[in-house]
Amino acid sequence: MERLIEILEEVKEDVDFSVETALIDDGILDSFDILQIISALNEEYDISIPASEIVPANFNSAQGLYDMVQRLLED
Repeated sequence: MERLIEILEEVKEDVDFSVETALIDDGILDSFDILQIISALNEEYDISIPASEIVPANFNSAQGLYDMVQRLLED
């Protein structure tokens, strides 16, 4: 989880990803940020995030992103 938060902070420095739980709902992340996060996660974890996983529940918090990455790593 620590590395994931580092990746997120590289994309958007001014957000406290350890506590924020409404990144999409509150408009903190825009579509460009999401694309950058997807690209960074794909590269860092050697995964491919399918379109079906690009939903607010997976991107509203670092925990949601972490859970999604773990699921994709298991597949």
